Amino acid sequence: MLPSLDSLLKTANTQSLFDIPLEDNRRRLLSFPIGKYGNSVIALEQITEILRVNLDEILGVPEIPSSVLGAYNWRGEMLWLIDLEQMIGGASLYEQVPLSKQPIAIVIQLDNYCFAIVVKSVNEVELHDTTQIIPAKPGSFSTQLLPFITGYLPNGSTVFNPKAVVQFYV
Repeated sequence: MLPSLDSLLKTANTQSLFDIPLEDNRRRLLSFPIGKYGNSVIALEQITEILRVNLDEILGVPEIPSSVLGAYNWRGEMLWLIDLEQMIGGASLYEQVPLSKQPIAIVIQLDNYCFAIVVKSVNEVELHDTTQIIPAKPGSFSTQLLPFITGYLPNGSTVFNPKAVVQFYV
């Protein structure tokens, strides 16, 4: 049996992060690995839900980009699942994850558009000062990754930009 996401977050010792009032420039960011690029982060307030995805339950849709895994039934609605690693030029999730293992979908809602980026795993919730984000510049990252990040943190984690995903597919 796979551990619940709740237990993953508890083992990451994040409870103290939620007790800290954010009166300064610090924000809670979810960290997750993205292929050969190390870790990336996304602000918790941009995330609607985090869930495990059964790859057998994804409805394949013809004539869509290969980085779109397909549609998934989420709360009775159709949710588009996007293979983040393949979108940035890496290997397909189907090539990396056995069907017995369930990857993680990070559900994001921007305006009226809802989608999920699918990753192999999530790390933990981290607290970072957002004024320390260093803007991404051409040449500092691969041309496939650069459009989907706003910058990077001093620890090397890239800052994921979900709005770029919507612009890429719409």
